[in-house]
Amino acid sequence: MPIDTDLTLRVRSTLAEYLKRDVTTIKPGDALRDDLGLDSLTTIELLYRIEEEFEVEVPDTDLPGLVTIADVAAYLQRRAAQA
Repeated sequence: MPIDTDLTLRVRSTLAEYLKRDVTTIKPGDALRDDLGLDSLTTIELLYRIEEEFEVEVPDTDLPGLVTIADVAAYLQRRAAQA
């Protein structure tokens, strides 16, 4: 299933607002840690914001699979399809 581009943009916008960066500087393939410089605490804070924005709960066991922006968007899309 292709990733919803609107969903990806919402994830990128949420991240851009959190990082106080222009959304155009954040690409779907960017790794949360390596490309965007998020540490463990910042990643968790961001995921709380995503949980609020998208009204989902992300279990800790799912966190290791959320490496890039595209991973987060695909995860949210799968969760929405299950709901």
